[in-house]
Amino acid sequence: MIDAIIDAINTITRLTCAQRDADDPLRHARERFDLPDGIVYLDGNSLGALPRSTANNVADAIRAQWGHDLIKAWNAHQWVNLPQRVGAKIAQLLGAADDEVIVADSTSVNIFKLLAGLLHLNDLRNEPQRRVLLSEIGNFPSDLYIAQGINAMLANRYEIRLVESVQIEAALDHTIAAALITQVDYRSGHLHDMRKLNAAARQAGTSIVWDLSHSAGAVPLALNDSGAELAVGCGYKYLNGGPGAPAYLYVAKALQARLPTPLSGWFGHAAPFSFTPDYTPAAGIERFMCGTPSILATLALDSGIATFDDVAMTKVREKSLALSDCFWALMNQHCSEFQFHCIAPLAHAERGSQLSFAHDNAYAIMQAIIDRGVIGDFRQPNLLRFGFTPLYTRFVDIWDAVAIIRDVMLNDNWRQAKYQQRNTVT
Repeated sequence: MIDAIIDAINTITRLTCAQRDADDPLRHARERFDLPDGIVYLDGNSLGALPRSTANNVADAIRAQWGHDLIKAWNAHQWVNLPQRVGAKIAQLLGAADDEVIVADSTSVNIFKLLAGLLHLNDLRNEPQRRVLLSEIGNFPSDLYIAQGINAMLANRYEIRLVESVQIEAALDHTIAAALITQVDYRSGHLHDMRKLNAAARQAGTSIVWDLSHSAGAVPLALNDSGAELAVGCGYKYLNGGPGAPAYLYVAKALQARLPTPLSGWFGHAAPFSFTPDYTPAAGIERFMCGTPSILATLALDSGIATFDDVAMTKVREKSLALSDCFWALMNQHCSEFQFHCIAPLAHAERGSQLSFAHDNAYAIMQAIIDRGVIGDFRQPNLLRFGFTPLYTRFVDIWDAVAIIRDVMLNDNWRQAKYQQRNTVT
């Protein structure tokens, strides 16, 4: 793989990048986004770009639906079924059945629901040997915080065991009550083999809650076919749902009736408008809802999901890898003298849709290139992170980004005092 990247160094020009854009089968999808002029946006793995349809769709919901129809809109515009309808569209991107995915709450809240449900189920099974909650070192902090919080509520009856990514398969044994695994690592971009780990979990008699936040919309998924039972994900990264967009959760149909629901809110009730004092969970995926859904935010997410209409995820994956290979090759060609070290996996089968480069001055460099119109982000302790969103990222964007990085480094622009000041959001 490294040989292929090295070989590409002498063949990539801005002209060849422009030709690749002209030949790109996904080039039409870029027109679905309202992208500002003069900006190279390489942070769609943190916040997706604005779809052109979102503003009008949300404005219509505000003015015509809410403004004119008021509370009648819950029936007249089917707000009451919106989480199921948008969930069914997301299910197509996840390789799941329509009635196995629902839009609800945030990723952290959904992790709480599924992980707490698994541990409750473990207690009901009375398997005292299963007292380990497994995750990986370097997992996204919020995921780990939720696991720690659940364990504290259970009087720390479980051991939270963190292992390196390469150790997860071997660690899935008879002591594991539940595992919490992020498919694509938010720092390195390492991509787990979901099928292999699901098979190991099944062999060990345990279950994995998958966090798909950095994979859904960028990596082809086949939850049903790979044997996945439980998954969560956010709506604001590759799914383009907007800042703080609602999340979603997936529960395989065979598990839905058996998994306890720790947040027994009224929208998860079998008959929410019967207003009975006792909770009876809904029969299917709806039982994993909690409070009243955010309609405007879910409609914005619906516009984000629509950007995938007529797009094959296999083509998305092909372009994703081609973009990251191009970026890596150009960084080697033009910036090798500046001590950047890419920590992403070389192998395509192990790489998501991002690259992260370690550098001692990563934060200041990132602020300097953002000031020049190349937007990526910084992650602790020393990483410049670049995400590639195939629906709107072009090959000429990759060329221009590396050219600006080189110029910033050659001229020491990053040394300016203003780039040393840490923002709240990095």
